[in-house]
Amino acid sequence: MAALVAENFRFLSLFFKSKDVMIFNGLVALGTVGSEELFSVVAFNCPCSPARNYIYGLAAIGVPALALFLIGVIWNNHTWNLVAECHKRGTKNFSAAATFLLFGSIMGRAAVAPVTWSVISLLRGEAYICALSEFVRPSSLDKFPAEYGADMLARFPCKDVPANLTKFRDDVTRRLRYESQLFGWLLIGIVAVLVFLTKCLKHCCSPLSYRQEAYWAQYRSNEDKLFRRTAEVHSRILAANNVKHFFGFVALDKEEKELVQEFPVEDVQPSPQWNAITGVYIYRENKGFPLYSRLHKWAKGVEGNGPSPEGHEMLFLAS
Repeated sequence: MAALVAENFRFLSLFFKSKDVMIFNGLVALGTVGSEELFSVVAFNCPCSPARNYIYGLAAIGVPALALFLIGVIWNNHTWNLVAECHKRGTKNFSAAATFLLFGSIMGRAAVAPVTWSVISLLRGEAYICALSEFVRPSSLDKFPAEYGADMLARFPCKDVPANLTKFRDDVTRRLRYESQLFGWLLIGIVAVLVFLTKCLKHCCSPLSYRQEAYWAQYRSNEDKLFRRTAEVHSRILAANNVKHFFGFVALDKEEKELVQEFPVEDVQPSPQWNAITGVYIYRENKGFPLYSRLHKWAKGVEGNGPSPEGHEMLFLAS
């Protein structure tokens, strides 16, 4: 138990540090596997009661998957960029393809954890067996006693059955586990095919070469790191100036004093500038020169977000 808890804490640490898409998705999947195992050990407890088994079994698979999906949507930066874009500028500058790719990016990233949860639940089989044991037809079981019905079948997952039904319980459990694992492997295969086709489609439709797309991803990652780091320093210096203005002095440590002396901050950026660099960004070119982000476009003084006659359009899907 302690090992599972420690593994999940290590996962969370890497989760927030990771910037690479494949590593990010891999960590999400691994964390979901660990969480599902922990849930199965400490939380899953089939009621073994008719009508309740089905609801509980489906809830054990579906409710955590839904929660993980919503968390994935909330934690995706594209979600809030889309909200800001719709609030400030609407979606008039988006083509149908760009809108589809944007939603596909958000949904695809958010689906990693719930799909992993569902696959692991199906491969384990406990929830599926709990949900469907009462629906096994007694006539499909060779020489099943006629005096027993769905009530007794619903108790099979808890192994709380008379000795003369042990053989039938094992047969039902084996049959349902086979079905559950089959659905799990099919889900893995379907997801693998979809991921492969999506990657092929993305690269085939991209107007950029492989090297330029890799450079674009590096630029966006570096811009985000530097922007966050600079914003943290800027806000600290601005806060120090305001505190000093209020009290007449400010208590700074040695590092903060050096920052205040090295980077003088007089004022904040006006709201129009924040609005200009916030929102969904569709890849643009201005007179043949690429614009890799909203910040890049603002720095070059390019107005608007609509496609230019000589420009290209492609949604940025990497994080």
